[in-house]
Amino acid sequence: MVLNLDGTKPIYVQISEWLENEILNGNVASEQKIYSQYQLAEIFNINPATAAKGLNILADEQILMKKRGLGMFVTSNAKEMILTKRKNQTLKRLVQEIVLEAGRLQVSKEELIDMIKTADIGGTEQ
Repeated sequence: MVLNLDGTKPIYVQISEWLENEILNGNVASEQKIYSQYQLAEIFNINPATAAKGLNILADEQILMKKRGLGMFVTSNAKEMILTKRKNQTLKRLVQEIVLEAGRLQVSKEELIDMIKTADIGGTEQ
């Protein structure tokens, strides 16, 4: 992953989202130790404090758990928590944006539903 250093999204948020994607993609399993702030700082060439802030977001959401003296680990239900969070926040926001844009473009509800039905979800035709 390459961080967008010039974007509006803070680097620490990008780090937390990258870690979430690593969990969702199965690259980091439940109960597995996650990268340390220093490893992340080295991987992305950023300040360790910035990396720590990204880790702490996930710890605050209980996606990661701190084990004193050992580091941070992925919680057993992390993947489900991330999926629920993204469905309830990200996906709903995106759908609302699509609905608003469809209204501006005078796309009917039926047309929009047809577009969704014909969209290629997950790389397979539905």
